[in-house]
Amino acid sequence: MSRIRILPEAVANKIAAGEVVERPASVVKELLENALDAGAKTIRVETEAGGKRMIRVIDDGHGMIHDDALLAFERHATSKLRSADDLLSISTLGFRGEALPTIAAVSRLLLETRDESEAEGTRLEFAGGKLVSVKPAGLPAGTTISVADLFYCVPARKKFLKSDTTELGHIASLVTHYALANPDKQFVLTTPTQEIVNAPPAENLAGRIYQIFGRQAMEELVEIPPASAAFRAAITEPELETGEESATLTVRGFTSRPDVQRPNRNGIYIFVNRRLVRDRLILHAIHEAYRNILPPAVFPATLLFLEMPYDEVDVNVHPAKIEVRFRRSQFVHDFARDSIRQALMSVRPVPSFATAAASASSQGLSAPHRNALDGGSAAASSFGAAAAGGVPRAIIPGMEEIGVGSGVGSEGGFDSTPDALRPVAHRFAFPARLESPIESGMASAAAAAAESLTTSSWAGNLAPPSASAPAMLPRPEQIADLKPLGQVSSSFIVAVNGEGLWLVDQHVAHERVLFEQHLDARRAGKVEAQRMLMPMVIELSPRQIVIYEKIAEELAANGFEVEPMGPRNVAIQAVPAGIAPGDAEKLLTEILDGIERESAAISIDTLQAKIAASTACHAAIKVNMPLDQTKMEWLLGALAKTNFPMSCPHGRPVVLRYSVKEIEKAFHRI
Repeated sequence: MSRIRILPEAVANKIAAGEVVERPASVVKELLENALDAGAKTIRVETEAGGKRMIRVIDDGHGMIHDDALLAFERHATSKLRSADDLLSISTLGFRGEALPTIAAVSRLLLETRDESEAEGTRLEFAGGKLVSVKPAGLPAGTTISVADLFYCVPARKKFLKSDTTELGHIASLVTHYALANPDKQFVLTTPTQEIVNAPPAENLAGRIYQIFGRQAMEELVEIPPASAAFRAAITEPELETGEESATLTVRGFTSRPDVQRPNRNGIYIFVNRRLVRDRLILHAIHEAYRNILPPAVFPATLLFLEMPYDEVDVNVHPAKIEVRFRRSQFVHDFARDSIRQALMSVRPVPSFATAAASASSQGLSAPHRNALDGGSAAASSFGAAAAGGVPRAIIPGMEEIGVGSGVGSEGGFDSTPDALRPVAHRFAFPARLESPIESGMASAAAAAAESLTTSSWAGNLAPPSASAPAMLPRPEQIADLKPLGQVSSSFIVAVNGEGLWLVDQHVAHERVLFEQHLDARRAGKVEAQRMLMPMVIELSPRQIVIYEKIAEELAANGFEVEPMGPRNVAIQAVPAGIAPGDAEKLLTEILDGIERESAAISIDTLQAKIAASTACHAAIKVNMPLDQTKMEWLLGALAKTNFPMSCPHGRPVVLRYSVKEIEKAFHRI
C-alpha cells in the first residue's frame, strides 16, 4: 500500500494558514498590506472581541471586478507577480497570493468590492474555505473584507488565542506601526465601544510621530536626517565592469536621546521600503551606534526607515514576509550605524538630575516588579483592573509577540505589561522611567480624567513641534563656562554657571576624554606606549590565548608590546601611556575576556573601541582623589570638547545638572 499521498486542498490551506495566520493581528496585517498595495488613502479597521469574533478592514483603494474577486481566493493567485524574474524586485507588501485563501480556510469571510470602472460591485461569502454565495451588490469603490469567527473550524488553534484585550493590543500595535510607515494615509482602529487609533494624514514623519506618540516623545527623540549613499562603494570590480548602475540607499528616522533608556528592544522599529521587518543586521547596527554611549543592558527607542532599490533586498525569505535579506548587507549595516551615530553627535545632550533619577529608578526595579513588567505575571494582571470610565485594559506589545514578526528581530523579552487602551499619545510613549505595577495602578484613575480632556485634540489640531532637541535640556556647550567650586568626597566636582548647579563624576569624565583621545590617536597611528622596567609574565587561559593570537596586531597598534613566552604564557613589555604597571595584567585580561564575549565576527571599529574604553578606564583619574582648581578647570574644558560628554564609554552618566528652575521649584519659589 502506498505511503505517499497528495493532501486535499482543504488540508493544504489549513497548513498554510498555520504559517500565515497565527492570531487576529496576522489577519489584520495581511488585509492592511493588501489595502496599501491597492492604493488606499484611508484604511479603517473594526474589531470585536479582540478580533476573535470579527475583523473588518475597509479601504478606498481600487477594488476588484467580479472575475478577479473570485480568482483572488485561489491559492497563489496574485496581481503582484507575472514571472519568476519579478521575485528579484518585489515592490509590493503582499505578493505570495496566500492571504485570502488561507484566511478564508479558517473563518467565515465576506468580501465586498467594486472596481471604480464597474457599475456594481461583488459580494462573496466563504465558510471554512468553501464558497457559500456570490451576489452582485451596490457598493462604493474600494474593498471591505469581514472575517468572523476566526478558527471556528480549527478548535485546536482557537484554544491558543489570548484574552480579548491582549489580542486587541496586538492589533493596535500593528496598526500603529503601519501608520508610522505611511504618514500620508489615514488609519482608524475602532471597537464597538471606543476609537483606539485615528491618525489622519500627516505632512511628514515628524507629524505622524507627534500624532501617535505625543509631545513628550518628540522631545526625547533625535531626528536622523535623510542621508543617502551609493551602493557603488560596495560593488566589486567585476560588477563595475558589467556597467551596473549605482544604486542608492537612504536612511532616515528618529532615535532616542542617550538619556532615554529602555529595558528591552520593544521600542525599536525597522522599516525597509515601508515594510515592517525583523532584521538582526540592522538591530546590530543600532546597537553599535550606541556603543560607548548606553550601558550594555539597556536599549534605545528607534524608528528607522531604509529606502533602497527593490532588487537590493530579498523579501521572499519568510512565509509571513517579516524577514529580509540584503544583497550587500555590510554596506547597509555600516551606513545605518553611521547615520544614527552622526545624529547623536549633533545633539550631545546632558541629563538633568530628574532624568538621571528616573533612569536609575527604572534600572533599580525589584525582580517581582520587573517580571511583572516584562512577563505579564498574575501579580501585574491584578493591577490591570478597569480604569475610570470602564475603559478595558490591554497590552501594546512589541512586534515579536503579535505573530507577524518584530521591528527588531528580538530574541525575546516581550513587553506584556497590562496597559489601558488609553489615548495613543500616552499609550505608545517612550518612557524614560518604568513605573511599577503598583504605581501604574494607583495613577490610572487620576490619569484617566486628565487624558479624557486630550483624547480628541491630538488628531490634528496641534502643530507638531520641531524635531530638533528641546531647548530646556542641558547641552554640552554649557559645560565650557563652568566654574568649579570644589569636590564632594574627593570624587565629584561641584560647579556652577548661569544654567544652574552641576555635578561631574571626575573618573568617568576623564575616562570619556581619554577614550576619545585614544581613538583619535589610534586612527592616526600615533598611540603612545611606555615600556615597563621589568617585563611582566602572565599565564593566559586557552581561550584567552586564541583571542590574543587574533588581536595581537591590533594590541600592538594600541600601545601594547606583548610577546609569547611558551604555550600558555606571554610577557608584557610595554603598555599604553598612562597605565600604571600594576594595572597591566588586569587591563590585558580585561580586553581579552571582553572580546571573548563578543561574536566571532567582531568588526575592527568595535575592537578598537573596546580596547580604547578599557585603556581609558584604567588610565583615568580615580575616585577619592583630590584635585586642585587648575586640574578641575582643565577637566571640564576637555570634557566640553568631546563628542559625547553625557556618558562614559561604558554608558554611565558623566554630568548632571540641577537647573535654576528646578532649584526654584524645590524652594517653592515657582
